[in-house]
Amino acid sequence: MAKKIVKTEAEWREQLTPEQYQITQEKGTERPFTGEYYYFKGQGVYRCVACGQELFDSETKYDSRSGWPSFWAPLTEENVETEVDRSHGMVRTEVQCSRCGAHLGHVFEDGPQPTGLRYCINSVALQFEEKEEAGS
Repeated sequence: MAKKIVKTEAEWREQLTPEQYQITQEKGTERPFTGEYYYFKGQGVYRCVACGQELFDSETKYDSRSGWPSFWAPLTEENVETEVDRSHGMVRTEVQCSRCGAHLGHVFEDGPQPTGLRYCINSVALQFEEKEEAGS
């Protein structure tokens, strides 16, 4: 497991844009159907915008029609953590980066097989890295 990253509020504010800070550090949510990666179809890896940890592979991304990029599994289970979120009068499962604790989104049990899960993730919390072509 990667070493935990801990920064002060001032350090996060210096590193992140105001929108990235609001979503990853204050548990915000971007408006549905507006995120950079909602319709995005590139092949590669989605990393945490706050610390760069690999989170999701494009192979597990699918169109959930929810308004946010959705994945049926994280790249590795160790790279994400979950906790109960009772905000907004609901009980949901929050998804966080295991290395820096950034809020990523939520996971629901209404996704496709093979996992049956839908990791509903804010585009703002992600940074995409394109896969290199084989042999390059």
